[in-house]
Amino acid sequence: MTETINPYSISAALVAKRLLWEFRPEAWRSRAKLAKLRDTQAGGTAVILCNGPSLLKTDFDLVRRSGAYVIGLNKINLLFDKTPLRPQAIAAVNPYVIEQNRDFYNETDIPLFLDTIGTRHVRSRGNVTFLHSANIRRFAKDVSVSISQGYTVTFVALQLAYHLGFRRVALVGCDHNFAQQGPANLAVKAGEKDESHFDPRYFANGVQWQLPDLLQSEIHYLLAREAFESDGRLVANATVGGKLEIFQRMSLEAFLAGGPAA
Repeated sequence: MTETINPYSISAALVAKRLLWEFRPEAWRSRAKLAKLRDTQAGGTAVILCNGPSLLKTDFDLVRRSGAYVIGLNKINLLFDKTPLRPQAIAAVNPYVIEQNRDFYNETDIPLFLDTIGTRHVRSRGNVTFLHSANIRRFAKDVSVSISQGYTVTFVALQLAYHLGFRRVALVGCDHNFAQQGPANLAVKAGEKDESHFDPRYFANGVQWQLPDLLQSEIHYLLAREAFESDGRLVANATVGGKLEIFQRMSLEAFLAGGPAA
């Protein structure tokens, strides 16, 4: 049987999902907070702490001394016993990550940007902002209504960085390469220890996690690069090694010193 694509049903599903969120008081609180945050960091510099194994090769003291705004991802709190560096914000949108890390999210005072599914696990309070996700291949320059997850939380962080107004953004620890292989987006049980992230406890001891979709991630990274470049802004890849070549490579030292991309 031949299946057809019905744009009306797809659009209706998107609208219905949005309306279900829109009628909740938390939706209005989060949207108002996001609107106030727009361009509050205009012209500034940000470093996004991704979660690949190479993150441990980052000079955290250099980042801390630079005064750059730091956005951490997902379970970045597992890094806290290795460095005094603390992010100014943390973003997480994957349901498995949010559920598994909810104890930390419910205790921390660090500003959190979480997908709306987080309302099931994380209590609403002043430092928590919920993001509505729309399954659309777009880069949201204004995230106050919806964001695209883009198959990676790094894409979400880039949208947040643009929304906040940063002119220069660097990625570190973005290996774009995973030790565990398998079909994209497949939910699997973790082994005894994690070799795909910066901490062996990240996904370990049988917890569920989703295998990456590297192709779709790259497609969305291209959207992010285009959005930043069209406005005269820069996303640099300051990761030590890794396989992400979408963004211009630059050493972390050069980036924080304001130097040109390689």
